[in-house]
Amino acid sequence: MTSVPKRALRWLAVAATAVTLVAGTGVTSAQAADNPYERGPAPTLSSLQASRGPYAVSQTSVSSLSVTGFGGGEIYYPTSTSDGTFGAIAISPGFTAYWSSISWLGPRLASHGFVVIGIETNTTADQPASRGRQLLAALDYLTQRSSVRTRIDASRLAVAGHSMGGGGSLEAASSRPSLQAAVPLAPWNTDKSWSELRVPTLIIGGESDSIAAVSSHSIPFYNSIPASAEKAYLELNNASHFFPQSTNTPTAVQSVAWLKRFVDNDTRYDQFICPGPSSSSISDYRSTCPLS
Repeated sequence: MTSVPKRALRWLAVAATAVTLVAGTGVTSAQAADNPYERGPAPTLSSLQASRGPYAVSQTSVSSLSVTGFGGGEIYYPTSTSDGTFGAIAISPGFTAYWSSISWLGPRLASHGFVVIGIETNTTADQPASRGRQLLAALDYLTQRSSVRTRIDASRLAVAGHSMGGGGSLEAASSRPSLQAAVPLAPWNTDKSWSELRVPTLIIGGESDSIAAVSSHSIPFYNSIPASAEKAYLELNNASHFFPQSTNTPTAVQSVAWLKRFVDNDTRYDQFICPGPSSSSISDYRSTCPLS
């Protein structure tokens, strides 16, 4: 692993890649000379829109009895052992919900070269601050005690979540600035100002959300995050608060692109972030767009 700071690597152009076919998985592994974190083949819009990425994925359950600080969950991870370690993401469901409500995100993200833990919360009524602490506890478990810990680069971690889980991902990013990315989905939180946040954050909201209305949640959250943190806001046309609870391709495309860009420092994904997506399914997209 190189000692070059990961933040600096974000601004490096991708060098020529060496392509190797991984037998038995159908994965094309591209290792950029200047970026040791790059995983997987060069992306296209169609590859991001597909139901699965290039990596085969395995899954293992985590009992609540074997962990502290959160309620257990499910781990999804690439089966490949030839590409070194992967970045990792912890994801929280929303108020009154279980991981099963958004579980499609686990294999979808893992198949693009991440280890993902979808958590169960201690109680389904846990508030965002508690969910934020639980996300961090899940990352600590994942990197220190889990059966897949040797597959993870503990310096490249991210958080995400739906509703109060999305609000929790903001809480986690605020309290642990070493995180590489956050992806709140239809986030809900009574705290509207995140001026202290320094983690690259993609917020995805639903235009017709009546529970965490974008006008009082997602947009104020986005506006309060400093531009220096690197941020983007995607709004889904006519989407309700529950858009993450079924497979949502625009959400998947932008989430994967954001995580690959900032967890893997992979500049090949710049094209999907800046200037950003444009389609009838998207009512708004804005970004600090510092990429070049």
